[in-house]
Amino acid sequence: MDAAFTEEQHEIRRTLRELLLKHCGPDQVKAAVRTPPGYDAQLWHRLAAELGLPGLALPAAYGGVDCGPTELALACEETGRAVLPSPLIATAALAAPLILALGSERQRSELLPGLATGELTGTLAVPGGQLSTALGLTGPNDGDWAGGGRAGGIQAWMQDGSWRLYGEAGQVLNGHTAEVLVVAAHAGGFARSRTLLFLVRAAALGPAVRPDGRQAHAKGVVEGAAEGPAEGAGVPGATGLLRIRQTALDETRPLARLELREVPAELLGDVDGEGYPYGGGTAVAAALAATGVTAAAALAAEAVGAADAALARTVAYVREREQFGRPIGSFQAVQHRLADLYVTLQAARSAAYYAAWAAGGGRPGGRGAPGAYGVVGPGAAVSGEAEPGAAESGAAESGVARPVVARPAAAEAGVGALALAQALEALRTVAAEAVQLHGGIGFTWEHEAHLYFKRAAGDELLLGPVHRLRARAAEEAGLFTGGVGEAGGGRGLSGSRGAGGSGQQLSSRSRGAGGSGGTPVRRATGEAPAGARTPEPEAEAEPEAVEA
Repeated sequence: MDAAFTEEQHEIRRTLRELLLKHCGPDQVKAAVRTPPGYDAQLWHRLAAELGLPGLALPAAYGGVDCGPTELALACEETGRAVLPSPLIATAALAAPLILALGSERQRSELLPGLATGELTGTLAVPGGQLSTALGLTGPNDGDWAGGGRAGGIQAWMQDGSWRLYGEAGQVLNGHTAEVLVVAAHAGGFARSRTLLFLVRAAALGPAVRPDGRQAHAKGVVEGAAEGPAEGAGVPGATGLLRIRQTALDETRPLARLELREVPAELLGDVDGEGYPYGGGTAVAAALAATGVTAAAALAAEAVGAADAALARTVAYVREREQFGRPIGSFQAVQHRLADLYVTLQAARSAAYYAAWAAGGGRPGGRGAPGAYGVVGPGAAVSGEAEPGAAESGAAESGVARPVVARPAAAEAGVGALALAQALEALRTVAAEAVQLHGGIGFTWEHEAHLYFKRAAGDELLLGPVHRLRARAAEEAGLFTGGVGEAGGGRGLSGSRGAGGSGQQLSSRSRGAGGSGGTPVRRATGEAPAGARTPEPEAEAEPEAVEA
């Protein structure tokens, strides 16, 4: 295995870094987040047009660059280094892979070219703030996380031959500006209860800007309407889509609440004679889990980039800041803290790179791979653990080639969640130390160090927390059940019923596979699980001294 990056991958990093250094400094970031979209739309379109950023991992047949998750992760590392506010994660790591994996040929042809060129942006809307569970990162995604008929979820039903959605979803990444919404909703009632994905083309509903800055989509409103409240918008019982930007700790990661009242929607994928997708909820769960691997790798790389920038700024500061007649970077205590941060950062970077490589099926780059994002499309050879029954359900009846969703063959159980946990922990640690080592000025809310501190907290709220990511990864790997995917048993590692278990919980201080600690221990007995290998003692790394 050759772990070195190709010249093309290095060129992607160099070009993107140079462009962001010129147009995405701390002052530009703070100005961009205060605009209505929450990002610099002109810079976003330039990144899309010149570098093809949102289409890096999309096939060339749909207007993409035909690379893979590795190139997407490298790009995310650079955007994280600049703390770039953009819809990149929502579009390229959430919406696009789901449309590619489950969408019909018509849906792909209509939507993916626009997403690849940046003309359209998309996102995934999951009710109840259950995004990490829906992606299979912090718990099994085969439950009723989409609402299950209870308040707070999103319900879907057929009306006059078309689907309608009713409910609400909060904490939707870039949900207030995305033109294409992939909405997870509960359908089928009690008898055929399942979670399905629907397409809502928000731009076609006709946006209108409310005086309070909220965007409403109401029935009968024409796109490009004059400023003012939309007819029926915000009125109880009115039909339509209301999108409200929420206040977030990390302004560079804008979130929104979506309120859907009988919103017309289109089922994602080919449907059978009854209007339901082939494969049903099982195919949806498999596609979401495969998307979760890529999204975790991309977000982990972004966190690594942010941590790297925060550490570099801190090292530069301690070389200049003098105390007791000498730079504070010359003190051994400060050097030891920086050396520990460097080791933590490099370990997180290695984990993020490996997760991106595994998300692409263990292939160098995406060219020649059977489907971007580690999922395979119609007619491609399936490798790995395919979704059961996807190949035969109704194929002969319709004659339509349908996508088969599979986890990447080289993606070990929990590799994405572990990489994300390690990267988020590294960013949180580096950002906190950056604030501390900057002294009094570092505690001012307007200082640049707080951009990284807020990003660390916001990312963990979005797809964390870290201990649940590690617990789920351990559960998927079967560390405490005797094998991968062992069914049945008592409560899982995270306290919820999952893939079996003995009812024991992981200690909150233990590390999963690939973490920075040793083997996880049982809280009750303090003994390692049966069959676990005892970690070999590692040689201590010699910390590099910081030159004054």
